[in-house]
Order: sequence, then C-alpha cells, then structure tokens
Amino acid sequence: MRTDQVESSFDFAGVPDPFQRLWTPHRMAYVEGGEKPRTHESADCPFCHAPKVSDDQGLIVHRGEHAFVLMNLFPYNSGHLLICPYRHTSWYPDLTTAERDEISALTARAMKVLEKVVHAQGFNLGMNQGEVAGAGIAAHLHQHVVPRYGGDANFLPIIAQTKAVPQLIEDARTLLADNWDLVE
Repeated sequence: MRTDQVESSFDFAGVPDPFQRLWTPHRMAYVEGGEKPRTHESADCPFCHAPKVSDDQGLIVHRGEHAFVLMNLFPYNSGHLLICPYRHTSWYPDLTTAERDEISALTARAMKVLEKVVHAQGFNLGMNQGEVAGAGIAAHLHQHVVPRYGGDANFLPIIAQTKAVPQLIEDARTLLADNWDLVE
C-alpha cells in the first residue's frame, strides 16, 4: 500500500467512523519544524532577519513604523502575504496598541492592494497562536493574508502532492510593492 493514499475507516479494525484518512508522511518535516525558531530568541528568526536585508532579499512588500508586510515563502496562493511586527513577540495580547493598530491597518491595505492589483476575489485572514494551533513559526507573531480566486481550490495538492502557484514569488513581491502606495 502507498503511504499517501486515501483509506476508508471501514478498512480498519474496530468501530468505523465517517472519516477517510489521507496519509501524508512527507508533511512531518513541516510538523516537526526542522529549522523553525522555537524560542523567544530573535537570532534565528526569519521575521527578525527579513527587515535587516534589502526588500528584495527579505521579500518585503512594505515597511511600516511598527510592522511590515512580506511575501510568504511557502504560499497557499499567489500573493500570500504575512504581516509581522518588527518586535520579536509571539503572543497577540502582548502587542502594543500601536503594533496592533498598524497590523490591522496593513491587513486592510494588503486586501485592497491584492484586490486591485491581482484581482483577488476573496481572502482568508488568519493568525495561528502557538505551535499546537498550527503556527509554522510560533516564536514570532504574524498575520496571514491569503488572496483567493475563483477555482483556486482543487485536488492537485492531494492527488499530485503539488501546489500550483502561477507567479514567481519575486515577481509577485515586485508587483505588489510597486503598487502598494498607488492603490486608492
């Protein structure tokens, strides 16, 4: 049996449930975290590193006073943005009022830019707090802004273990950065 196939719970011993199982052992590398920072130390944090390099190198779209916007290196869709405070903090209630206000304003701005520039038709906004909640980098808080497009949900990731992202991340960063201040 392949390890990435879907199995019915009726094939297992015991009382079946209504769920099928999609075995994806390749995802353990992400779950276990490898190089993800796990402490409140900022020395190894990619979100602390990004503002210290050029916008191109750090994939930064916009720099604010208390927070910045950058491309997600592992996007769910083209234009997937992250909004991070400059300060290395992991917990939403620990944000200052200024940080919280700017993250909120940058989220709204990001949505407007994505809608006008890449014609996003909807959005998923999210902030996972803690590893157990699904935060890929739990040590540094970040807000996801995921643009959604008609027909973008498909079975390619499940069937072929492939996510189709039709635009190079560098091209998306340049397009969004160049238009950040132009969108009304």
